Amino acid sequence: MKKIVIATKNQGKLREIKAAFEKLPVEILSLADFKNLPDAVEDGKTFEENARIKAKFFSEQTKLACLADDSGLEVDALNGAPGVFSARFSGCHASDGKNNEKLLEELEKNHIEESAADYRCALCFYDTNGEEILTSGIVKGTIKKIPKGSGGFGYDPYFYIDDKKTMAELTAEEKDSVSHRGEALRQMVPKLKERLS
Repeated sequence: MKKIVIATKNQGKLREIKAAFEKLPVEILSLADFKNLPDAVEDGKTFEENARIKAKFFSEQTKLACLADDSGLEVDALNGAPGVFSARFSGCHASDGKNNEKLLEELEKNHIEESAADYRCALCFYDTNGEEILTSGIVKGTIKKIPKGSGGFGYDPYFYIDDKKTMAELTAEEKDSVSHRGEALRQMVPKLKERLS
């Protein structure tokens, strides 16, 4: 059974990826299973570049195949911010709460009540022989200043997929069927299955 390291400590992301891979002949590990790993330097300009950087870096660090995700929120009225800085919008190792506070501050500062927005995800699988598979997903919605729901993570309580429901109000199954990461994973699974067979 092939071991794959998922390049995240984010339990929400890990849950979603594990669920998508449950029928694949793989053993899933995360960065939490390794001690004293350095951080990858995410200096890419796009989600794809950062996913590749992380996948290659952690594959080399752990000597195992690695799947890395880079994803985030792009708010039209903020010129695409936070974008690739979504996880560290309010600083390095910022919490979801702090990042959401910063998002609300930026909306207030710019007198924005709501804005069209995208959630984007890039996935990169990097194998120990240097081969890689890239997939991506996008979901369009609206950012509003009124949070709803307690599920999900990140900016989910503020990301409305329609006029009434936020990403944080969806069940895990509903979220998987519409989310950016769900879309990228649906593309990744058959490609990995073919590679592992």
